[in-house]
Amino acid sequence: MILIEGCTGVALMDNAQTEIEGGSILIDGGVIRWVGRGQPPTTEAVERVEGNGLVAIPGLVNTHHHLYQALTRVRAQEQGLFGWLRELYPDWAELDADWERRAAEVGLAELALSGCSTTTDHHYVFPRGVSGLLEAEIEAARQIGLRFHPCRGSMDLGESHGGLPPDTIVEDLDEVLADTERQIRRYHDPQPGAMLRIAVGPCSPFSVSGRLMRESAALAREHGVRLHTHIAETRDEEAYCRQKFDRRPVELLADLDFLGPDVWLAHCVHVDAGDIARLASTNTSAAWCPTSNARLGSGIAPARELLDAGVRVGLAVDGSASNDSGHLLAEVRQALLMTRARLGPAALTAREALRVATRGGAACLGRDDIGSIEVGKRADIALFSVEGMAFAGAETDPVASLVFCAPGPVRHLLVDGKFVVKDGRLAQKGAMVAA
Repeated sequence: MILIEGCTGVALMDNAQTEIEGGSILIDGGVIRWVGRGQPPTTEAVERVEGNGLVAIPGLVNTHHHLYQALTRVRAQEQGLFGWLRELYPDWAELDADWERRAAEVGLAELALSGCSTTTDHHYVFPRGVSGLLEAEIEAARQIGLRFHPCRGSMDLGESHGGLPPDTIVEDLDEVLADTERQIRRYHDPQPGAMLRIAVGPCSPFSVSGRLMRESAALAREHGVRLHTHIAETRDEEAYCRQKFDRRPVELLADLDFLGPDVWLAHCVHVDAGDIARLASTNTSAAWCPTSNARLGSGIAPARELLDAGVRVGLAVDGSASNDSGHLLAEVRQALLMTRARLGPAALTAREALRVATRGGAACLGRDDIGSIEVGKRADIALFSVEGMAFAGAETDPVASLVFCAPGPVRHLLVDGKFVVKDGRLAQKGAMVAA
């Protein structure tokens, strides 16, 4: 058993929006057994973790990433999405399992050290003749200790057939479907508390054929796994969809049977009121990537409107080549600031932003066993220090200070009741050590 005791604050992120000053958390067998003040109802010996000066929140959930991009940062610095992709595709064509492993170690370690306990990864680049890519990142996640939802992504629409990617990094449709099914059968764990689940993730309307989109959706539903893709990221994408399909991007997904409660979509920047209503009515979720969208000049997603319509919204760092960082707590702050820059200072509160990054992210990934600190849920807990110069003067609201003040590293991170970060350093044997 582990007892985290006497925290400066515990933000449960439950339905009642409970916060406990001086709160403690008892963990047993990877599960939260008790939350409250004072001593827990047990006489058994426990490992005690001092919580004074720390704020406990649920582990953050990252809903969109491209881990392989961690080795190609600071490229195409003045390009929008399409130009950025064209400049980087030749580099990514050199991807192999060693690259994938090293990049995943970097990207997952960054996430863990920022308080992220669960992440997805949207891996869609499979150069011909290269194997072991998804396997490499799955092993890295196991080594570090994060809860992992990788997407077996795909591209089958190369330049010669009107797509954006070069033909050297697109795959045969039947091979994509066969390998996707193999990965689901090998790795997907549907049980509550699962550390590894597989999703199906054809890349985008400008890199995937309509047939592959439809058949990917059918395959995912046959096996009961979730669906993911990029949509409505840029004006260029919207123009492409209108010119080629006479549809707006979200309308195109509806035609392809790619909306529903088992779907979460990355970006959703250029969506109108009709698109938002369609996402809400179909219970489709959205992964919000504010830093990447700003870095590439794509725009600011209407997250406030999506939330108000009842769309489940999660937060995401996106790929490390369009964000150049994997700090998920920094993304929470960015989400707050971008929304206020667009709509005004009351448009999003610090607690709403944290809720998007915890409960919202869990909902995007189809998880009801994580995302809040409640009895019976898995013990995914991030503890951040609110002491020192960065928090001077912020004592009146330590929970909000996590968002308003400079985002720092996590002090402790537990995933399924095990330390992934302890005293600011990666805890698992063999994992990279924080500088």
